[in-house]
Amino acid sequence: MSYFYALMLLVPVLATCLAFLPCSHWTIRSLDFPRVQIAVLCVLALIMTAVYPPSPVWLAWLVVITNVIAVIYQACKIRPYTRLAHKEVLSNQDADDDRTISLLSSNVLTPNHNSQALIELVHRYKPDLVLTLESDQWWQDALECLHADYPHRVAIPLDNLYGMHLFSRLPLEETEVLYRVERDIPSICSQLVLRSGERIRIYCLHPTPPSPTESDTSAPRDAELLLVGKQIRERDETALVFGDLNDVAWSHSTRLFKKVSELLDARIGRGMFNTFHAHYRFLRWPLDHIFQSPEFQIKQMAKLSDIGSDHFPIYAKFQYCPAEEHKHEVETADTEEMSQADEKIAEGREEAN
Repeated sequence: MSYFYALMLLVPVLATCLAFLPCSHWTIRSLDFPRVQIAVLCVLALIMTAVYPPSPVWLAWLVVITNVIAVIYQACKIRPYTRLAHKEVLSNQDADDDRTISLLSSNVLTPNHNSQALIELVHRYKPDLVLTLESDQWWQDALECLHADYPHRVAIPLDNLYGMHLFSRLPLEETEVLYRVERDIPSICSQLVLRSGERIRIYCLHPTPPSPTESDTSAPRDAELLLVGKQIRERDETALVFGDLNDVAWSHSTRLFKKVSELLDARIGRGMFNTFHAHYRFLRWPLDHIFQSPEFQIKQMAKLSDIGSDHFPIYAKFQYCPAEEHKHEVETADTEEMSQADEKIAEGREEAN
């Protein structure tokens, strides 16, 4: 019985170790998500061991030492997304001007019909861009009231939980709806014309998550992210990438995407901005992302109120400062990491076909 008790206390340690496996199956990659939750379980295991230590003594020490190592490791993974870390993106408190751009991204959840809650947020924050994910024909009809304020639009109403709608106050050029990896999973690529007349590239993404009901592995998701990352790198373009990426900020695949694309994450040093799951406080992690080129500085970032979806919307406002991009430190992928990206892209495409 003591050995079974000790095994229960070692569960968070096992979860920590399994996440190291270079396996793309959902049973392993899903362990990338609950870093905070695993750390909490490690602490609880240590408390339980102190109050009710398993026997023999060596077993209790095994539980203590391994859980301490695991909680330190998890804390190191989480720390960049707390206020204890150095901010990766500079703050900008200047008055808004023609180079200011704001966006709101929201996974609305197809069965959720509380469109008024989202419309109220749009009216309150007045973002330049609004991206809805999982939006079908019902949501397209419900959001027609936004058309007067958002004359530039891309509509992809789908019933497969991967519909997507982009609303823009600013002109969109060279807009493409792309199915990069899976033939029923769209993404949007467009050139946005700022009020200053300058142009930036935007990418709206919602790849499939690794889960028993979606994709058996993370390969298609990783491939789509890395394809976009490589395109940004090869074009050497100023870009914003946003959407529900179905991945957490601290995972290996997202960090590889950042290095390949040479984009920045404004959450680093500011907080996690956990957008999922809106209804279960203990089961929350950051799935909705906004990445930006070093030409941008952050003016505001916020997780918005519940709209009835399983995701909270996320809002951000940026200042375009191309003359100050050198003030940011940008991670870049080395030759080995670029080769790894190519392998992941090939794996994802092979699985999708």
